[in-house]
Amino acid sequence: MTMDSHSIAQYLSDHPHFFEEHAELLARIKLTSPLAGRTVSLQERQMEVLREKIKALEMRMSDLIRVAQENDAITTKFQSWARSLLLARNDVDLPHVLINGLQSIFAVPYATLRLWGVAGDFAHTWFAAPVSVDARIFASGLSTPFCGKNDDFEAASWLEEAPEIKSLAMLPLRQEGQEEAPEAFGLLVLGSPEVSRFSEDMATDFLSKIGETASAAVTCLLG
Repeated sequence: MTMDSHSIAQYLSDHPHFFEEHAELLARIKLTSPLAGRTVSLQERQMEVLREKIKALEMRMSDLIRVAQENDAITTKFQSWARSLLLARNDVDLPHVLINGLQSIFAVPYATLRLWGVAGDFAHTWFAAPVSVDARIFASGLSTPFCGKNDDFEAASWLEEAPEIKSLAMLPLRQEGQEEAPEAFGLLVLGSPEVSRFSEDMATDFLSKIGETASAAVTCLLG
């Protein structure tokens, strides 16, 4: 009876003790090793396969540990930033504490924000400076933070005394508890002279959390 390779493979799968009963075959069967570039025994080939699997698992484990360490570091920074907001002495200090924390804790080169619809007591503050209708519409149209190169955005001009801004992250500020996707009442702007700092393909989950926390912190400034 002639058996094809599939039938042989199925037979060996159905009889796992075959090589125990015919141990002498392990040394006689020769395979070509893609790693060593020579003919090796079945046992040697099995060891090579196992070593490669272990190596791949070690690399995967190393990546998971690295990601976990990075996430832990981010969580620690976020907690420190949120704590600084809670410790702000009064409402008018909040925007400065918020921006200063982003720059010092997260090493953001340049940051600022603009709020519209603030209470009368804050109408002449730096964070309530005039914002065009187009910029307000742009902010309200953002469902997630914008990240990408600076295409002469108005918000980039708010970063005073900054060198040429090559990339931006713009986070809409909204009040929670309203209808889905309410209009923004402000915009948090992060800038960098490096094109790669805020790239179009970067994840925005963490930036969204920053935007949500910032929104909650400065809501007290609204009229």
